[in-house]
Amino acid sequence: MDIRIGIINAPREISFETNETAAQVEETITTALSAGSALLRLIDSKGKVFLIPTATIAYVELGSDTSRRVGFVG
Repeated sequence: MDIRIGIINAPREISFETNETAAQVEETITTALSAGSALLRLIDSKGKVFLIPTATIAYVELGSDTSRRVGFVG
């Protein structure tokens, strides 16, 4: 699933893929924001950890859970 996170006063967004479902990612983000956590911790599909200050999050865009098809359809 693709995740894009916009950061306040930053010209670029954070974009990566994760193996978690949209519901799991949404729950992680909602919990961090509602609990007043200083950081949001997410892990991408390659094991890289992203620590994002919750005060600087402008938006979060969650992609679809379906994987992309590669190749030709015959």
